[in-house]
Amino acid sequence: MELRVLQYFLAAAREENITKAAALLHITQPTLSRQLMQMEEELGVKLFRRGKHNILLTEEGMLLRRRAQEIVDLAEKTAKELKHEEEAVSGEISIGCGETQNMKPLSEMMASFQQKYPDINFNIYTAIADDVKERLENGILDMGLLLEPVEISRYHYMRMPLKEKWHVLMRRDSLLAEKQKIMPEDLADVPLIIARRQSVRNELENWFGYDKEKLHVISTCNLSHYNQSIMVESGIGMALVMEFSCNQDTLCLRPLEPALESSCVLVWKKNQALSPAILRFIEHAKEYLEGTAQNGQAATVQIGH
Repeated sequence: MELRVLQYFLAAAREENITKAAALLHITQPTLSRQLMQMEEELGVKLFRRGKHNILLTEEGMLLRRRAQEIVDLAEKTAKELKHEEEAVSGEISIGCGETQNMKPLSEMMASFQQKYPDINFNIYTAIADDVKERLENGILDMGLLLEPVEISRYHYMRMPLKEKWHVLMRRDSLLAEKQKIMPEDLADVPLIIARRQSVRNELENWFGYDKEKLHVISTCNLSHYNQSIMVESGIGMALVMEFSCNQDTLCLRPLEPALESSCVLVWKKNQALSPAILRFIEHAKEYLEGTAQNGQAATVQIGH
């Protein structure tokens, strides 16, 4: 299966129309149709459901689209790295991140790094830790900013300076909004929106302790404080979230008691060849974190191998 044909397939999947995709690819419609049919014959599956005016992916087609996009992204990333191999330090650094306050120190690292190396740019991919780890394994991402708990034995890592504190996001007209802190018994049988990641759910259940049987999970989600805010405003339930800036007119955050905190780590794969740009950035990040520790912003700098 050629890379060029995968790109044809992705264009057809994106446009849902052979004629439009062919025009964007600057090839004829019969040529594109023939390439896609040959791909189906090679794989032994139907990739598209063909209608009069459009085409839609089958389940097999949706799986291939995901894998094809990863392959194309990796090929483009590799080409960029090879192109810049013998030039001044330049290129692209891809980092996967969740929604975390530690994006602030990471952003400060990136900003100061780009002042030293203006020819380097960053590609930020936002997703939950499981998705970020999968892309790290596939070589699509160079580094990941992961919220613990997470298995990091396969990675080198640097612990980030900010602790992420769990809060309850609720409407201001809620009775619980009158409380300064929220205890497990306060949330018994309350409809809750919580994280989808099982490891995070385990942490939350441990916080509830014996009351976890009274945990009433009405919805799970992976990311997006914005979407969670809309759901809470609509009265679906309350959300267990990391601290963030919410709409103070209609919503409020209340910390958990006893406090529940999570750490964040910046990771990269062990036993992997790293480009000059990534090596420089890792050293820059270490210097930054050591500087924040000396300024009292973090107690220690922990580098894991």
